[in-house]
Amino acid sequence: MQVSQHMPSGAPSSFWPQGTVYGALLNFQQEWQLRAPQMSDAPYKGAPKAPVLFIKTANTFTRSGGNIAVPAGVTELDIGANLAWVFGADAKPVACLLVNDVSIPHESYYRPPVKFKCVDGFLGLGAQARGITQVSTDQVALTVKVNGQEVQRVSYADTVRKSNALLSDISEFMTFQEGDMLLLGSDCLPDGKRPRAKAGDVVEISAEGFDTLVNKFVNTFVGGAV
Repeated sequence: MQVSQHMPSGAPSSFWPQGTVYGALLNFQQEWQLRAPQMSDAPYKGAPKAPVLFIKTANTFTRSGGNIAVPAGVTELDIGANLAWVFGADAKPVACLLVNDVSIPHESYYRPPVKFKCVDGFLGLGAQARGITQVSTDQVALTVKVNGQEVQRVSYADTVRKSNALLSDISEFMTFQEGDMLLLGSDCLPDGKRPRAKAGDVVEISAEGFDTLVNKFVNTFVGGAV
């Protein structure tokens, strides 16, 4: 992968994830407010007090420019435009990159969404990483396009937990290791859903200062994606 010339010392030389990839759910004000009425339901009967996390397993990684296969029997997939932090040896973020947290559409956040989020190829990885000091994380705005048409804008000024608060709260119960990544959250649309893509669609996620993340969604046939 390409690396910015302004990378700080100690930053990983490659941004193909070398550790665990974590993601934060319900970290945007709009989605939090839309789901708030359900938060008092069983099994938790109250709003989350700590960050709600999930993982993306190694089989999900897809480079920018690569194809993402739509599983057989699935019509559309959710697009989860994210800014991600990459961690260095001191458990602090050293770089940022764009990612697409692809999911099979689902409703419940109350169970680990492994079968929805950890399908082969379901994490598009940006081709360019930038040093953490070069990015004002909480001011980053993402633009999402499907087949060249803008379908969403995501502003990290609208998060429930700003980036440093999110890191602080997570660090109360776990320590990030070198090469780990943290997805800082994807937002929903006003109707509570995420933008969706079907086989044949090209999805672009862009932000100022970053190379655009591009993935094409394709059909799955016996023997693999084509």
